[in-house]
Amino acid sequence: MPYMLLLIALIVLLIAFIIWYISVSNRLNRAIIKIDEANSGIDVALTKRYDVLTKMMNVVKDYARHEKEILFEIVKLRNNMSIEEKSEANDKMNHNLDQIKLLAENYPELRSSENYKTLQQAISDVEEHLQAARRMYNSNVSILNQSIVTFPDKIVAGMKRITKRDFFEAEESKRQDVDIDL
Repeated sequence: MPYMLLLIALIVLLIAFIIWYISVSNRLNRAIIKIDEANSGIDVALTKRYDVLTKMMNVVKDYARHEKEILFEIVKLRNNMSIEEKSEANDKMNHNLDQIKLLAENYPELRSSENYKTLQQAISDVEEHLQAARRMYNSNVSILNQSIVTFPDKIVAGMKRITKRDFFEAEESKRQDVDIDL
């Protein structure tokens, strides 16, 4: 009878150990998957940053170049006005002073400043998204690293040969910031 109780106790301990092992193993596997997912999130954010910012920079550059050309044309036309034409234009401007505040010297409405603001907002948005992806990755790495150095999870991690993961460090060639050259 005492042998039977001892055998039952050993079986219960073995079953408890197996359940514990499976539970810890599954938790570690989920942590590894979350790290891989977060790493992919960083790649998505980097791709988004590159795509969005390079396209927006091209739009802003083209629009600024277009406005510059228009302004130079207006100045060139005004330089070719006779004294009478300039005097007549001056009289009209003095007469409509309130309207001049909105239409200063008949310059076209400048829109590139809005493009620059949009570009600045896009830069801020993509950088925040990238920062969030990096934080998520590092958070998941921290969870795994803490698990594999904490007893008793350390036993399962050692049996499965799970090692500590490195925190995010940008590779120079792959993860350079976009050069904003306007």
